[in-house]
Amino acid sequence: MKSLQIETASLSYPVFIGGGIRKNADELLSSLDLPMTKLLLITDEEVDKRYGEELLNLLESKWPVKKVAVPSGEQAKSIDMFMKLQTEAIEFHLDRSSCILALGGGVVGDLAGFVASTFMRGIDYVQFPTTLLAHDSAVGGKVAINHPLGKNLIGAFHQPKAVVYDTECLGTLPEKEMRSGLAEVIKHAFIHDEAFLHELLKIKSIDAITNEQLNDMVYKGISIKSAIVSQDEREAGIRAYLNFGHTLGHAVEAEYGYGKITHGDAVALGMQFALFVSEKVLNCPLDRRQITSWLKQLGYPGEVKLDTSTEALISRMLNDKKTRGGIIQFVLLDRIGSVRLHSFTAKEIERWLNMWRLEGGE
Repeated sequence: MKSLQIETASLSYPVFIGGGIRKNADELLSSLDLPMTKLLLITDEEVDKRYGEELLNLLESKWPVKKVAVPSGEQAKSIDMFMKLQTEAIEFHLDRSSCILALGGGVVGDLAGFVASTFMRGIDYVQFPTTLLAHDSAVGGKVAINHPLGKNLIGAFHQPKAVVYDTECLGTLPEKEMRSGLAEVIKHAFIHDEAFLHELLKIKSIDAITNEQLNDMVYKGISIKSAIVSQDEREAGIRAYLNFGHTLGHAVEAEYGYGKITHGDAVALGMQFALFVSEKVLNCPLDRRQITSWLKQLGYPGEVKLDTSTEALISRMLNDKKTRGGIIQFVLLDRIGSVRLHSFTAKEIERWLNMWRLEGGE
């Protein structure tokens, strides 16, 4: 088992990484020295089938536990599901010394974390990620639900007390979920680590990724995010760099309809567009077409659907959390590992987006 410590202005907490470590969850939670009068275990229906009862039985030997499974998919990050979970917490008589456990991918982590951040004005929670995508969302304390007009617009900053990352769980993921998570790994390499990106470029197919590579990806991705979050916990500055590819990506997710495209596929589109704008505005020397070809080879989309209008995407981007006074903040690269925030009017982004789409997304 590997571990690293996340240091933020408000909290320091451990991340445990290793194959099979969920089976030691009772020991790992006990090591945190938290009061934990009761535990509310929140998972989703698919993860519950694989790991829910196993974890419940393990934890019940030490604490009163209630398990709740939400529907799988992005649609679960809704105000209705948020209220249902608050009701479950109240009816189970959670108190301010109780703890919420998030067992699942990024959706469960975001949703359960937001419940924890608001129940009795904030109680402890621990992340148990089960997807590659969650290596990004489980660390850093961003918790949220979606609004029909935009992704993650209702949320908070609420750091977990720990992250228990059992990489054994990644072995059961379908290819599309692995690809979705790999997009965030690629993002971390783009913004922080050129050598890591060159390692990733050697991957020719999702199913060729080895367990050793997966463990390395998780560790490096979390390390990169940790380095950024430790300097900027609440996105007052460089934490915005982690949104590389996300401005268009979130717009695509919302416009297609949540769950119609994976988060990683949408972010991959957003990164391709961000590289296009980086080339035009900052003369980024990266071989953009080679990157696009590689992403397509891995199964990522190379262009936005033809029936999705540029105007609709711009409207979505105007609701992005980085937008200020109608000015859209875009995360660009002047080279790998060197990030710039650039401000554009909606008209300017519309022009770049139309140019990129006319090139066929390349």
